[in-house]
Amino acid sequence: MAAHTDDEPLTGWGRTAPTLARVHRPRTYEEASEAVRACGARGSIARGLGRAYGDAAQNAGGSVLDMTGLDRIHSVDALGGTVVCDAGVSLHRLMEVLLPLGWFVPVTPGTRYVTVGGAIGADIHGKNHHVSGSFGRHVTALELLTADGEIRTVLPGTDLFDATTGGMGLTGVILSATLRLLPVETSLMSVDTERAADLDELMARLTDADHRYRYSVAWIDLLARGAATGRSVLTRGDHAPYDAIPVRERRARRAPLAFRPGRLPAAPALVPEGLLGRPAVGLFNELWYRRAPRRRTGELQRMSTFFHPLDGVPHWNRIYGHGGFVQYQFVVGHGHEETLRRIVKRIARRGCPSFLAVLKRFGTGDPGWLSFPVPGWTLALDIPTRLSGLGAFLDELDEEVADAGGRVYLAKDSRLRPELLDAMYPRLAEFRALRATLDPRSVFRSDLSRRLAL
Repeated sequence: MAAHTDDEPLTGWGRTAPTLARVHRPRTYEEASEAVRACGARGSIARGLGRAYGDAAQNAGGSVLDMTGLDRIHSVDALGGTVVCDAGVSLHRLMEVLLPLGWFVPVTPGTRYVTVGGAIGADIHGKNHHVSGSFGRHVTALELLTADGEIRTVLPGTDLFDATTGGMGLTGVILSATLRLLPVETSLMSVDTERAADLDELMARLTDADHRYRYSVAWIDLLARGAATGRSVLTRGDHAPYDAIPVRERRARRAPLAFRPGRLPAAPALVPEGLLGRPAVGLFNELWYRRAPRRRTGELQRMSTFFHPLDGVPHWNRIYGHGGFVQYQFVVGHGHEETLRRIVKRIARRGCPSFLAVLKRFGTGDPGWLSFPVPGWTLALDIPTRLSGLGAFLDELDEEVADAGGRVYLAKDSRLRPELLDAMYPRLAEFRALRATLDPRSVFRSDLSRRLAL
């Protein structure tokens, strides 16, 4: 039986550059294989829950495989801490199943509504990269449908594994994966929060104390200027042990490992253009910074509050209006702090109205050939596309990043110039060579791969 298909316009989470593709919804591995064989001259690409910000999971005029129907959890080893699941399983679903058993996903980004296949294809990272690395580090095996129709078991330490983790779906369709998990005693987080008056103070605190925490992230005010440039709210924490819960709450909390994320009303479908202009975002940033505690330790928070606050607002990406937004994330290595300072100052002078801006420190990089993290500093920010001159401004930042040996994150990119890609990703030639051997007819393609000649 063939997978259900429709012609649909698709965008990334940033809601920019929609393109039309034939969307297949396989329910079995055989249906996925059939859809790939029949994809036609424009090729095919796998898609999960659509949380890549740019065009990585779009394929104009071609085929897109919506993998969310392949969502079985095959087995859980509750003693050894591993799970075998289909690529279409979301991190949200894994948390629902695994937390009551005392296990948590090893890496989560700022949303739990990503699939396991997407997490591997983008080699996602979280607040714990300085401790745990990227998602691919915790994958012990995966099944990959390649262009020749073969389903291969791919193991860490092989070229195909390293090309697939971070390979943006261009080596094949990930069908299933085996993951190592993290043991936890509760579904709560013990959180320390403090303000940093400027960027230098923030970087010093991250450098001096990040090793004490499993998770660490800073919200940064990118509209602040002068002496307050880079002022931030630093949030760090770890999974709360059972004995951290007050005794009276332990009695009331019958399920210390229950997963109960909160949920607010969805963002409206129609949001007035200009709602998130500089004055509104500047006011928000001022209030957010002022209401943060100067220093607070040991606060107990729900996991959903700590990891995924925006998931509580369905369709929050609508708040930027019809024009959508660009998510810009880059990393520069240790020793290039001056580049980071210069970029933050340029963004502040430019007045980019971003209230979703975060700074983190990365630890040891992972072996994925196109994996984004390298040891150093990463800054991510959302910018409405309506900002005048945005494309030229970001092109200039790209050049600064590339000159410093840094890179932008392909899972969030929607506008990078292809001539900068080789400088940013030194193993790009190896990736292209492996693709040429594995997929000589370029069966696996996306708008991203065409735009960047991947």
